[in-house]
Amino acid sequence: MQDHAKPLDSESNGEQNPPQRAHQGRKAVITRDDLIDAALKLIGPHRSISTLSLREVAREAGIAPNSFYRHFRDMDELAIALIDRAGRSLRKIIGEARNRASPERSVVRSSVEAFMEQLNGDERYLHILLREGTVGSDAFKQAVERELNFFEEELRVDLIRLAETNNTGIYEPALVAKAITRLVFAMGATAMDLPLEKRAEIQEQMTTMLRMIVVGTQTMAQSDTIRL
Repeated sequence: MQDHAKPLDSESNGEQNPPQRAHQGRKAVITRDDLIDAALKLIGPHRSISTLSLREVAREAGIAPNSFYRHFRDMDELAIALIDRAGRSLRKIIGEARNRASPERSVVRSSVEAFMEQLNGDERYLHILLREGTVGSDAFKQAVERELNFFEEELRVDLIRLAETNNTGIYEPALVAKAITRLVFAMGATAMDLPLEKRAEIQEQMTTMLRMIVVGTQTMAQSDTIRL
């Protein structure tokens, strides 16, 4: 539904040059983050960023549509900024989970639990990466791919650090990081469309698969004669 705002008309109320008033409900000052937050409120597990209109986001943010262009060229630029924020937030959360791992709770389990908590939680950052990586525009898919590359690089560094700390060795850490990241996000995309009671099963499967990858890379690091 489009907004139909009436133009100011000095003759309509008998005043000469009447003072302009802000549209009721609209904010006088707004930032890029306000617009990103507005878009975040409108999307969800079953709605892609690509389905949002500029008017929807402007209305949610409480500004006139033309004010949108003070901060973003178009909706694609806003969407990519939102994907970037989602990636940074998730990398921080999952990185902290890896650092909190203990002898009682492995790095794998701690990381998977943090990932699934984000999938089940109210924040929609993980939904953005999972959804836009599969159904978004080419620009959005490329933005998600960049975020996955960041995940892989940070995980690669952590895998090398953990292998040195535990003296286990690691075979092709960059490839291991890629295998882990792609597996987790692929299974996350599957879990996103399942009811909550089914997600626990996916979480256990994911944890077991990741342990297989970790054990495999440790074993291969110890012998170059292994053949599948």
